[in-house]
Amino acid sequence: MSFNLATILRESRRSDPDKPLAHFAELTFTYAQVDEISGRIATSLLDLGLTRGQVVAVQLPNLPQFIFTYFGLLKAGLVMCPLNPLLRAPEIAYYLEDSDAKMLITFTVFAEEALKGASQAGGVTTYVVDMPGGGERPAGTRHFDELYAGVDTGEVEPTNADDTAVIIYTSGTTGRPKGAELTHFQLYMNCTVSGEVFGFDDDDIGLAVLPLFHVFGLSSVLNVNVRYGGTLVLVPRFQPEPVLDLIERHRCTIFSGVPTMYFELLRADLAQRDVSSLRRGVSGGDAIPGEVIKAFEEKFHGLVILEGYGLSETASTATFNVSAEQRKVRSIGKPIWGVEIRVVDTDEQPLPPGTQNVGEIVIRGHNVMKGYYKNPEATEEAFRGGWFHTGDLAYADEDGYLFIVDRKKDLIIRGGFNVYPREIEDVLYDHPAIAEAAVIGRPDEKLGQEVVAVIVLKQGANVTSDDVISYCKERLAAYKYPRAVRIVAELPKGPTGKILKKELHAD
Repeated sequence: MSFNLATILRESRRSDPDKPLAHFAELTFTYAQVDEISGRIATSLLDLGLTRGQVVAVQLPNLPQFIFTYFGLLKAGLVMCPLNPLLRAPEIAYYLEDSDAKMLITFTVFAEEALKGASQAGGVTTYVVDMPGGGERPAGTRHFDELYAGVDTGEVEPTNADDTAVIIYTSGTTGRPKGAELTHFQLYMNCTVSGEVFGFDDDDIGLAVLPLFHVFGLSSVLNVNVRYGGTLVLVPRFQPEPVLDLIERHRCTIFSGVPTMYFELLRADLAQRDVSSLRRGVSGGDAIPGEVIKAFEEKFHGLVILEGYGLSETASTATFNVSAEQRKVRSIGKPIWGVEIRVVDTDEQPLPPGTQNVGEIVIRGHNVMKGYYKNPEATEEAFRGGWFHTGDLAYADEDGYLFIVDRKKDLIIRGGFNVYPREIEDVLYDHPAIAEAAVIGRPDEKLGQEVVAVIVLKQGANVTSDDVISYCKERLAAYKYPRAVRIVAELPKGPTGKILKKELHAD
């Protein structure tokens, strides 16, 4: 079956060509303009000799050029490999080599490091997007504006539905990062179904503050918005006050973010602000504590936060709480349409509902990747028994709602007892002095592992480690409460704001 994901742009353009697709700073780009610019880029890429199925790495923050390039690559039948702009040269070289990228498109601020990585990868041709007003580009790079020279033919390469559209790399929490191959059809189905469960319509104005190089931002923000003909406000970097400024200025209706973004916005002063346009918050990427949801919804009157769950390998959304009336706080909801989920034991047998029946989440459906690029061994291991194994531990209740307990790799085994960090973190977030928390295990000669909490205090709060331990001791079983508490100024976070426990283990 012939199908190209760029159809979502073409169809929304036909519906309302002059409607704004994206606002960025003082610039606005309509659907017709984005369609035409991406068409010119597609022609330029093909004129350079790139052929269907070849990979182009894109290392850009949330700029209009990211959107132009994304749809240009799709139209040309090429494969996009989005990369974090903050990568260092050896990391860039690894991704370029592993993905077989033929070209790299980066931003002037990161160009020097990107060029080093491209050189290490064998001289991958590098194009640079300039800062407004121009600037110096490293010798050996080419100007992105050259790609505007092509003629928009109005044609879209007739790719197959199961052709790879995007290779998006996993976080590398277990071994080196692996490239998840997502097809045109998977990404189309995920944004279509996700948009329905989000309650998205063409009047919505979404804030694109999640990085578009991440699957959450790419699939659940950009693709959903374009699929349903909405408008996006592009934000290259999350900062609470500028974000609130943009919400007011553009009357944004939907905010999609990770829990740490909600924490930061919760601390902001809204006394002189009008954020009444916000009607829906979408949370994913990590667990959001129930107390944060309650406090946020009280502060942002009329806003409802709905939590979902997904992975790079599932093209973003796999489960979701569909409404305020049907949601269960602290649950990741139910599988979206067309997706099957089981909770299985170590023998791959389905577990019955109940908090005592914790097992691994396995998934199959239209949203699951075709495999890890050039890694058949990892693909075979991940798809044991025909189900994709997520590595996440959860249980289901009698109504079919799923509750994440933790990552298998984060499980702490203390004296033979399973300790789930998320349960302890929920208790810590209930403490009035604690702003953020992460729980990890450290090696212990006697017990195998000991429980350690790392916390950030709220501004002006004064509490000791012993106070926190006593607080937890009153609320958790003896084998669960942390024996050590580290108070830090901030927790290490990844590009989406997700807490990086791996770095805490290294401390």
